[in-house]
Amino acid sequence: MARGQIVLKDMANKIIITQTKSAIGSSKRLVRTMEALGIRRMHQRVEHVEHKDSPQLRGMIDKVRHLVTVTEA
Repeated sequence: MARGQIVLKDMANKIIITQTKSAIGSSKRLVRTMEALGIRRMHQRVEHVEHKDSPQLRGMIDKVRHLVTVTEA
């Protein structure tokens, strides 16, 4: 397993994403990815129920893994 890789069970139905670090100074691409995930401010929790857990969602989370924590619910 690669360092920093997010390990979740096989395609959970509900994912909770919490921003733990600031996106200030990050590239616009990362800031836009955070916005697309629905995260707007620090320590905000976002539950992705309406989005089925998909490879696209996992890819977005992987891009900002150093700024967020991810848990299953």
